[in-house]
Amino acid sequence: MPRFSVIVPAYKVQAYLHECLDSVLSQSYPDLELIAVDDHSPDACGAIIDEYAARDERVRAVHLPKNLGLGRARNAGMEHARGDYLVFLDSDDTLTPDALRSIADRIKETGEPDVLVYDYARTHWTGEAARNKFALQLTEQGPAPFRLEDRPGLLRVLMVAWNKACRREFVEANAFRFPPGYYEDTPWTYPVLMAAESIATLDRVCVHYRQRRQGNILSTTSRKHFDIFEQYDRVFAFIEEWPELARWKPVLFPRMIDHFSTVFTKRDRLPRDSRAEFLRKARAHHRRYRVRGTQVPLRSRLRHTLVRFGLHRTYRALWLATAAHRRVRRLAAGLARALWAAVLQLHYRVQLRLPLRADRAVFSAYWGRGHGCNPGALEAAFRTRAPHVRTSWIAHTEHQHTIPPGPRRLRPGTAAYWTALARSKYLVNNVNFDRRLRKRPGQVFIQTQHGTPLKHMGLDLQDRPAAARDTDFAELLRGVDKWDYVLSANRHTTLTWERVYPGSYTTLEYGYPRNDVFQRATSADVTRLREQLGIPKGSVAILYAPTHRDYRRTQSPALDLERVLRRLGPRFVILTRAHYWHDGPLAEARSGRIIDVTNHPSVESLCLASDALVTDYSSIMFDYANLDRPIVVHTADREAYEAARGTYFDVGDLAPGAVARSEDELIDIFASGHWRGSRSAQLRAAFRERFCPYDDGRAAERVVRHVVLGQMERVPPFTPLAERHPVPSAASALARSPLATVPQPSRPVPVTESR
Repeated sequence: MPRFSVIVPAYKVQAYLHECLDSVLSQSYPDLELIAVDDHSPDACGAIIDEYAARDERVRAVHLPKNLGLGRARNAGMEHARGDYLVFLDSDDTLTPDALRSIADRIKETGEPDVLVYDYARTHWTGEAARNKFALQLTEQGPAPFRLEDRPGLLRVLMVAWNKACRREFVEANAFRFPPGYYEDTPWTYPVLMAAESIATLDRVCVHYRQRRQGNILSTTSRKHFDIFEQYDRVFAFIEEWPELARWKPVLFPRMIDHFSTVFTKRDRLPRDSRAEFLRKARAHHRRYRVRGTQVPLRSRLRHTLVRFGLHRTYRALWLATAAHRRVRRLAAGLARALWAAVLQLHYRVQLRLPLRADRAVFSAYWGRGHGCNPGALEAAFRTRAPHVRTSWIAHTEHQHTIPPGPRRLRPGTAAYWTALARSKYLVNNVNFDRRLRKRPGQVFIQTQHGTPLKHMGLDLQDRPAAARDTDFAELLRGVDKWDYVLSANRHTTLTWERVYPGSYTTLEYGYPRNDVFQRATSADVTRLREQLGIPKGSVAILYAPTHRDYRRTQSPALDLERVLRRLGPRFVILTRAHYWHDGPLAEARSGRIIDVTNHPSVESLCLASDALVTDYSSIMFDYANLDRPIVVHTADREAYEAARGTYFDVGDLAPGAVARSEDELIDIFASGHWRGSRSAQLRAAFRERFCPYDDGRAAERVVRHVVLGQMERVPPFTPLAERHPVPSAASALARSPLATVPQPSRPVPVTESR
């Protein structure tokens, strides 16, 4: 008997059915049966289901003689179910990878509850995905399993069948079935949750809920939306049969009225000539099921009043008035913003006429994201080595907390911001400042950049439309003309910058200030950082930091990190760092061994805390090489990346360590010990010779002495690589034997060891 019976009813979804069925059959938890119900679909759904049934014995094809609708098609599937738990999935939706394994683990962990509720994300045709906004209700903290009265907030989660796994014996004992008609989930979900003796939650997205442009039943204009009244009649009839559930009437009543209001206000659901009738029926249900003393939230009281009295025209008039009010407010806000912007520009022009302040420096990084990178290290060096210069840091409100004590805090778009740009002698950034910046005579712009270029940059993107997007290259060059100094960490960087950002600036081959900390940090610093991040003692911490993909609309992870960790065993943890253009996380932390560090303010601290780096085409590999720690490059999509963005050299030819071309190869590299083997060390040494000649821990000092203090003769000489001693990783003291629990690979590992 399988653990799960996954029931998929299908009707007019031939374009999506393959993806849906594949998402089930490719689950890493194989103990399932897939019951695919052809609801007499006029398209190819039936044939597709038969194809899958012929290929996989876990698929059971059910063909209905006539179209019964979604609810009764699910019932037909249940009649064939043999699994311990029923899982419903609509045929245009998909299960996320490892969803069933996570569901099975949580069911076991919580003692086989009657119902397990898990999360979902809405996926749009644009590629965007948004997690359920009531996901906090699915927290796994607190006692589990529980009953609905212990956590009534669970009713705020979307009332559908496909975000729950229900124990089959519980369903059969209570004779739960789906009714015909629209909104069939309502008289299923409420009774199931109210009757369940034990409920548990799983705080993980297990379903991708497709938001189709067209074809969604609930977005179809039809009188079938009147079915909602019968569905709520069934819910309250169920309560009447179970007197002990009467306490739920005051909870369900306002939710019913809110549901009616939602249907009524959705302009694409009800035929125009039926709207008044719908509201009259809603008024009748209000009178029939109203519970005196029911508390209605303040924001819902107006809607409830209009439903109570069936005021169709008043409801419509108020809705139109509210919409008009919102438009007026938006217009007024836009005018106010435009006026304030004009005032600020006038203020800026006035400040430009005032004397330049030689003792002022203003810093920013990554378009106001916070204190860090090369500007952050330089700002600290200004305060230490040129204390006569007062520093300011520009960051958006949400990143102000990253600014350390010392610099003045500025927010973009304020009067103080424009004053600082107009009157500070030193301007320091790793990107450009506001394009409206007018660089004055006497101002010094230090362009630090933010990495050694592997992927194409600047003017080299002119024939790369996917990467360039809407780049205005003339504007880009106007920004370059404002630079006085550009920092470089190696000769490759110097040659590249001077070609793709042509200008009259001076290149300072001094190294990158952000990497200075790698030569100064101690073992105590590493221990402290690992404790702050929650890295268990004795574990190997892999920092996974992929770059942005220009050819993708959404940035899905290239690795199944949970699978990687399962194969490598309990000694490994993964720190996941999304590219700064993305909010992350890269992967859901379903276990404590995936730690999302996307929002950590210092990538340098993450490098110090880790024992190895896994990346792809990100410039972080050049910085990390300064630590002389293992680096593994994962290039599964090399051809696509080269076509969209392009690189300045084949990372496979000049790799800083082992190269994996697939997830399995990556696992093999760590399982076999190649990640920190002698050949990987040789590759890393050659890489460091080529790309790390100047990062000896004194880059920031060199810049300050040259640019601010004018002490060119006192600029420190470079320390040779052989004389540098970066702090060792925490795992360097562990045994040199493979740390993973998977067997050694029987075939040669296709990494750069073979080159």
